[in-house]
Amino acid sequence: MQLSSCHEVGRVRSKSFTNEKAERTGLMNTTLIRIVKAHELRGKSREELLRQLDELKTELQQLRVAKVTGGAASKLSKIKVVRKSIARVLTVYNQNKKQAIRDKSAGEIYKPLDIRPKMTRALRRKLTPEQASKKTLKAIKKAKYFPQRKYAVKA
Repeated sequence: MQLSSCHEVGRVRSKSFTNEKAERTGLMNTTLIRIVKAHELRGKSREELLRQLDELKTELQQLRVAKVTGGAASKLSKIKVVRKSIARVLTVYNQNKKQAIRDKSAGEIYKPLDIRPKMTRALRRKLTPEQASKKTLKAIKKAKYFPQRKYAVKA
């Protein structure tokens, strides 16, 4: 593996550099975080997602320390990639969590608040079409005894 390719975002360095050139350039025992893909995360379990989240957070902390101490430009550019990866892991984790709640409350009448449709406050409180079409006993009698008149109009 070439030294120039290890600075590219998205590459994975599986081996730590042990030669003299790596020691001189300061790349000894460093790892590059590759861009996390959401479709790869969906197959992982809850524990694996949390473990990866912890790894990404520690990596972000190290990068922020490097930023304060005046680290290399390649490390500073990795901060954005790591932050986006953390967001992807959290998104997939929360999607899995919500799907599990949906599956659990599938047959129930009352669903948890975070599963119900959001809409607006007014729409949530609006009467259903069935409720709105119901009539009182007085309205039913009035409609029965005083039906709307039918007029024949000649053309």
